[in-house]
Amino acid sequence: MEVLMTHTEQVIANALAAVAASRAERERDAERRKRVFGKIDIGRPLPVIKGQQLILDLH
Repeated sequence: MEVLMTHTEQVIANALAAVAASRAERERDAERRKRVFGKIDIGRPLPVIKGQQLILDLH
């Protein structure tokens, strides 16, 4: 026996599939960011440069 979906049921199914795909992509991106940026050492302070003036050409 074949079950036919109404238009409304099809729209809901498509929306749920889109939400699931979006969530999966967001989780993959979060995992990738964790791998990439987890390797960066941000704990060390930046060196302080004293006695040097930056020359900025604002024209």
